[in-house]
Amino acid sequence: MDQTKVRDLVEEALVLNEKLFLIDLSISTNNKILVTVDGDDGVSLSECIRISRNVEHNLDREDEDFALEVSTPDISHPLKQKRQYKKNINRILKVKTAEEELEGTLTEADEDKIVLTWKAREPKPIGKGKVTVQKTATLKYKDIKEAKVKIVF
Repeated sequence: MDQTKVRDLVEEALVLNEKLFLIDLSISTNNKILVTVDGDDGVSLSECIRISRNVEHNLDREDEDFALEVSTPDISHPLKQKRQYKKNINRILKVKTAEEELEGTLTEADEDKIVLTWKAREPKPIGKGKVTVQKTATLKYKDIKEAKVKIVF
C-alpha cells in the first residue's frame, strides 16, 4: 500500500474542512490503514465517515485489499501537534521534559512554546508554615517529551 497516496487522499478530504488536521497515519504490513484526525472544535462522526469514504472510494480493493479505520485521538494519547495545544488552552496538562514533570493549566500556546501555570505550597520566607504561590513555566515544544490532557471529574 502506498502511504503517500493514502496521505494525499486524507489531506484532500481535510481541505474541505479547515478546522480538521491529520495527527497520524500508519499502514501495517497486512494493509490495515489507521488514520487519526483531530479538529479545532473536535471531530464529528460524519466527518470521520466523510474522510473514510474519500480514501476508500479512491483505492482499488481489486489491486490490493485493505482495512481502513478513521478515528480521533483518545484522551490517553499524548498531544503531537501545535494545533492540539492551542485547542486545549485552559485545560490541565501533564508535561514531561528531560529534566522534570509538570502539571498545570495551559494558559498560552503559540508557534514556539507553551505556558503552564499552577499553584504550589512553599515555606514562608519568614516564620513557620507555608504560603500558596502562583508558578509559571514556559516550555519550548522541542523540550517537551510528552504532554497529555488531564481529565478532572
